[in-house]
Amino acid sequence: MDLSLTEEQIMIQDMARKFAESELAPVAAQLDDTRDQTLFLKNLAQLTELGFMGLNIKAEYGGVEAGSVAFSLAITEIARACASTAVTTSVTNMVAEVIQAVGNEAQKRKYLPKLCSGEYRAGGFCLTEATAGSDPAGMKTQAVKDGDDYVINGSKLYITSGSFADVFVVWAVTDPSAKKGKGISCFIVEADTAGITIGKAEEKMGQKASPTNEVHFDNCRVPASALMGAENKGFAVAVGELAGGRIGIGSLALGVGLAALDYAKAHIVERKQFGQALSNFQGLQWQLAERYTEMEAARLLLMQAAYTKEQGQPFGMAASMAKLFATEHANKACYDALQLMGGAGYIKEYPLERLARDVRVTSIYEGTSEIQKVIIARELLQNI
Repeated sequence: MDLSLTEEQIMIQDMARKFAESELAPVAAQLDDTRDQTLFLKNLAQLTELGFMGLNIKAEYGGVEAGSVAFSLAITEIARACASTAVTTSVTNMVAEVIQAVGNEAQKRKYLPKLCSGEYRAGGFCLTEATAGSDPAGMKTQAVKDGDDYVINGSKLYITSGSFADVFVVWAVTDPSAKKGKGISCFIVEADTAGITIGKAEEKMGQKASPTNEVHFDNCRVPASALMGAENKGFAVAVGELAGGRIGIGSLALGVGLAALDYAKAHIVERKQFGQALSNFQGLQWQLAERYTEMEAARLLLMQAAYTKEQGQPFGMAASMAKLFATEHANKACYDALQLMGGAGYIKEYPLERLARDVRVTSIYEGTSEIQKVIIARELLQNI
């Protein structure tokens, strides 16, 4: 089994690392404090110029066509510096992949180059609602056919990049009489369409620079050409694309966890107590050994899931396993790293306080850890 990376994958990983170290890391704390959208969008624009908004999109549509493994590597490196930037990058790539997977040729040629080039600043993935979180089939937003149009009414919650995304992929019920999850369709909707209003940015625990908004649809009229894929078949699209998104969020968590451990490791080498460096104490050495081992295991799970997806094979269970393990152990890594820092870890002057806040949501969004366990168990038991 060859676990080595290709030259292209190494190049993308190195490019992401260098950009993260030079451009993102120096301003991550500032963005967490100020949520400076101008600075945030400037960084996103630079990432777009480097090709990071279309990593798994075909070159004919303006993408890099580097594959899922390269995507995972890039998100990890970006997240080492700034989780807010990483989540926006991940979601925009996910939106582009939805359009590539189920859009018709006209939709792909119209929207993908704009996402990959930065003409669209970001894409929004409009699935979650107040009654449809872990159970997305319970959504209430409806799209009613009216002549050659659909009229969308409803609200979506917790939409990453809601305040500046220029295009949304939106799920809505098109057949209320169908069984739960069977009458849902997928639409591509430009953000400046009449009837769309964006709620205020949520006050979040972490990843503060990346805005999270409610998106309201009030008699939002879109042409029939906005429908992606077959009518009433959109739920399967959502489920499939969420699996790909889990690779992104697992990779993000890995990056944050590694950043926390690297900082704590350097700290205990320098910090002295009882007449010697903290790194000389076996208890702390073992903590580092355990957490780094878990992060390496997370990396391998993510690589397996990404490679399986890249090969066009079923990857849903692998993605759920990777996200479950990576996010839970990244949380543990951040909290143990903070503990290794002692009182300094609790002070905002040091990055551990921010990293611990940023990592917490990774075991919640794109499917909670509990939902990942449900998916994994269902796959394990379905053939018995």
